Amino acid sequence: MNFVRFAVRRAAEMAATLLGASFVVFGAMYLAPGNPASFLLSGRSSSPEALAAIKAQYHLDDPFFVRYLSWLGDVVQGDFGRSITYRTDVSRLLADRLPTTLLLVAMALVVVVVIGLVLGWIAAVRGGGTDSAILVGTTFAVGTPSFVAAVLLQGLFAVKLGWFPSSGAGDGFGDMIWHLTLPAIALALYLIGMLARVTRSAMLEALDSEHVTVARSRGVPERQVVRRHAFRNSLGTVLTTGGLIVSTLLVCTILVETAFSIGGVGQLLELSTTTKDFPTVQAISLLIVALFMTVNLIVDLLLPLVDPRITLGSRSTSV
Repeated sequence: MNFVRFAVRRAAEMAATLLGASFVVFGAMYLAPGNPASFLLSGRSSSPEALAAIKAQYHLDDPFFVRYLSWLGDVVQGDFGRSITYRTDVSRLLADRLPTTLLLVAMALVVVVVIGLVLGWIAAVRGGGTDSAILVGTTFAVGTPSFVAAVLLQGLFAVKLGWFPSSGAGDGFGDMIWHLTLPAIALALYLIGMLARVTRSAMLEALDSEHVTVARSRGVPERQVVRRHAFRNSLGTVLTTGGLIVSTLLVCTILVETAFSIGGVGQLLELSTTTKDFPTVQAISLLIVALFMTVNLIVDLLLPLVDPRITLGSRSTSV
């Protein structure tokens, strides 16, 4: 597929998806039980004048589509509104908290890729007892939810042993790395097992292929066979799974950040949902959708580079 046509098509798809997502996240918040005006007036007089002022400020009396179009017009200009809970611009809240979340996701992704690929490689190449042990270990990892891993790691390494902080994101890059180590491991544990299994299956399939048999019959060293043929041919499947892993990391940060009181976007989303902070929830939801689409686009662009058999825009990873 021509790159320009592909780029235009994907841009149109992303715009349509974002538009649909904006309508869903805007409407879903107003279908949720409760009234934002009640929260805004908590602890203060609920006189008709005060209630009218609140409704006028947040356009709560306007028809639904009028509110939606007005909100959408502001979003297009980069204005996500003002947080009901924090009484500040949502854009400022996101700018303050997003770097912490992105660093956490990046650390977890490094852990997943390094350990997951190594375990999958070893299991496929060595087989036997080593393969069985890795399968058992990855089964345990896949069956452990992120919030359970967070509690276990926090209790052992933070509370009992005191090796790592039990909460907070730290100050300064080095301190943040130290504070986010346990959360990153908790976030990565489930996905390590998933990537290891995918890598193992893809490499085993590649090792059983005809061209690998031919390479071995020609006397190509086994290490070269594994590296150049088996692992290289499995990269398409691994990369596709990598896109899913990044998306999962973005979602699971909500649980991990809450467990460790990190104060990133994930915890902000959880708190904003509880307090019905409409502007903040809507902004974060749109941000997550945009990140999902960006990750998928990057995967689509990289697939033909790692596997020439895959055409641009195709997710086929058959070997």
